[in-house]
Amino acid sequence: MEGMELRVPTRDDEADWRRLWTAYLDFYETKVPEEVYRLTWERIHAGGEFEPKCMLAVVKTKPVGLVHYIYHRTCWSPANNCYLQDLFVEPDLRGTGLGRVMIEAVKREANAIGVTNVYWMTHETNATARRLYDRVARRTGFIEYDVG
Repeated sequence: MEGMELRVPTRDDEADWRRLWTAYLDFYETKVPEEVYRLTWERIHAGGEFEPKCMLAVVKTKPVGLVHYIYHRTCWSPANNCYLQDLFVEPDLRGTGLGRVMIEAVKREANAIGVTNVYWMTHETNATARRLYDRVARRTGFIEYDVG
């Protein structure tokens, strides 16, 4: 998309990051406590190997999308895996290629440090996102279980 840039959020981006992540959580009809917002924001800026990473999609100086991703160890490879945890694009900009650009950016970041497995989940009812995901990735056939 013309005029779009991806960048790591600065401390000055907290309000926009919060707005975008809240919209993502609203989409999935869930909420997190204020403590989780604060802790996640601090972790994004902590810079540790296993701390969450974030990029914002910015169009004409306005953040309009976000992606959170996390590196983690695996028993199946000497290299880490990358879990793309949250991907959100403002509704009026869906279908413009921003989601694809963010996925590709995460893949480039992961590959740059030797991580080749980037994966994510989405809800089966998220048809809009699944159209994109079916074009840029392969379905693994695994079914998620949660004992939480």
